[in-house]
Amino acid sequence: MSCTNFKTPNTINLETCNESLKDCMTRVYKHMFLGLSLTGFIAYIVGTTPAVHQAIFGSYIKMAFVILAPFALLTLYSIKSTTMRYTTAKSLFYTFSCAIGVLLSSIFLVYTNISIARAFFIAASMFGSMSLYGYVTKKDLTDIGSFLIMGVFGLMILFVINIFLDSTVMQTLISIAAIVMFLGLTAYDTQKIKQTYLKLEGEPEIVKKVAIHGALDLYLDIINIFIHLLHFIGEKD
Repeated sequence: MSCTNFKTPNTINLETCNESLKDCMTRVYKHMFLGLSLTGFIAYIVGTTPAVHQAIFGSYIKMAFVILAPFALLTLYSIKSTTMRYTTAKSLFYTFSCAIGVLLSSIFLVYTNISIARAFFIAASMFGSMSLYGYVTKKDLTDIGSFLIMGVFGLMILFVINIFLDSTVMQTLISIAAIVMFLGLTAYDTQKIKQTYLKLEGEPEIVKKVAIHGALDLYLDIINIFIHLLHFIGEKD
């Protein structure tokens, strides 16, 4: 029975519901952490090993594959997310995390290791605060989340335009706006995970899939916060 189906104030049932929700959120953060760990490890190995980096980015065809692979995996995940099994969803998530690691490896050629670490810990702190807010707040963040998602698409258009303009000022403004938007999306996604779980009937397979879907959403939030924060405060090597 789902938590929203409790008709009477049964303390035991409510406590069980709260504990099962905590277990689900623990799964979400565990998968997200493992995904981030994979991304960071692969990015560091590829970015700090010249022979490996050259082998991967040595031609325009290889570079195009590295850039397009994460988008292809994310698109596949989005299309098949409702029908794929938990094991498939988990494999796709971790494969996507590895692909992002390869894509981000070049930051080790541009920024100092100290500034990369600093940007990540600041991003993690900001992310943690907003995720906690999204979990505990009673305010419905649906409308805010929808607005922020539209805003992200707007930023993507501005980013493409700025590729041709090459404006440092515009890029800085885009980074600041992106940090704010993805912090807001962190709270929204956390609340969405919680609400999605509360609507379920508790089937183990579905709960596991919710955890993977949630981990992917939060993973994308913190990665985007980190990337734009690094651009904003990172020190060039």
